[in-house]
Amino acid sequence: MTQVIIFTNDNGGVSTCISTGEISIEAVLAKDVPENKGARIVNLADLPRDNDFYDAWEMDATSVAVNFDKAKAITKNRLRAERTPLLQAQDVEFQRALESGADTTAIVAEKQRLRDVTKLADQTTTLDELKQLRVA
Repeated sequence: MTQVIIFTNDNGGVSTCISTGEISIEAVLAKDVPENKGARIVNLADLPRDNDFYDAWEMDATSVAVNFDKAKAITKNRLRAERTPLLQAQDVEFQRALESGADTTAIVAEKQRLRDVTKLADQTTTLDELKQLRVA
């Protein structure tokens, strides 16, 4: 069974350290892991299998788990990045519609939908639901 070192990093997340096999995992722990970070050796199989929310991992005295609120924040940031070019395109369409005197109702509605897309993350209850959220 593969063992890894886990410890709390300066951002409050979890860092992992894997031995290359040249020296024992215990030697890596003593040599390379910062002190006072709660470092311990665990089986790789005991860590969350889903790396989509690696930055939301948190550890306590016995386990590592995904902090759901942090996972929501990660998802919201991803959705914001996905919607940025779409909002920019809608801005261009809006300007063109204004210049030509065309109706802007549909454009305004789409821009609002894009702005509201991050609210979808607040309605989820599972990590799978967060992963499935998309802007388009």
